[in-house]
Amino acid sequence: MNVVLNFITGKVLPAAFDLVTSVGMKLLVAILIFVVGFFLIKAVVKFVKKSPKLDKMDAGVRSFAASFLAIALYIVLFVTIAAVVGIPIASLLTVLASCGVAIGLALQGALSNFAGGILILLFKPFKVGDYIEASGGEGTVQEITVVYTVILTVDNKRVTIPNGALTNAVIKNYSAEETRRVDLTFNTATGCDIEKTRQVILDVIALHPLALKDPAPFVRFSAHKESALEFTTRIWVKSADYWTVYFDMREAVEVAFAKNGIETPYPQLDVNVKNSK
Repeated sequence: MNVVLNFITGKVLPAAFDLVTSVGMKLLVAILIFVVGFFLIKAVVKFVKKSPKLDKMDAGVRSFAASFLAIALYIVLFVTIAAVVGIPIASLLTVLASCGVAIGLALQGALSNFAGGILILLFKPFKVGDYIEASGGEGTVQEITVVYTVILTVDNKRVTIPNGALTNAVIKNYSAEETRRVDLTFNTATGCDIEKTRQVILDVIALHPLALKDPAPFVRFSAHKESALEFTTRIWVKSADYWTVYFDMREAVEVAFAKNGIETPYPQLDVNVKNSK
């Protein structure tokens, strides 16, 4: 009995103590590395996104780079912690490679979105701040990440669109060009003077400070409908001023018509009664 006790106290307990101490130290170091690494990654990503030193970098590239950098740094952190704990790096990399193949097959859509994000940054069909319409969404681009693009609608809804869908979709970029054309149609009663109506619309356009003089505005009589004369109006403006001019012209032309005695049309029906006698 004494021999067993001596064996336990002399060899087993010291060995167990050394093992627990060693494993405990490794776990403490691993936890410390995780905590420090986690906050360092957060700081690096925040620096890439917000630092004024990188203001010259395109906002979309910054957003994408920050997302990609975060993923890469977390992988490095995971491998570092595994090495500290005592997991062989070679074996770990082999397992990660095998898992990568399996995950790649399972996440083909995500990989397609990742490739789509790279294509968006390379060919630049749009950038952060542009107003676009694509894949059923319409709004201002807020962020381009590794796998998806975030847009904000005019009524302040946040819409997330996968990058893969965007690269295969028709994209309307309303902010890509410096100028846009406002297309409007105004209707008057059938008895109105065509030339006078046309001049009134042109005068309203000339008074608007945001309407461009070059290219010159276009106003022409375009159709004689059942109860109205139709005037097609085209005005060139800065892209950022499109909706301001659109709604201002709607209101201003209506007021100008009233001041100049130009009647707006109302639905009407002419009935002819024949006397059968």
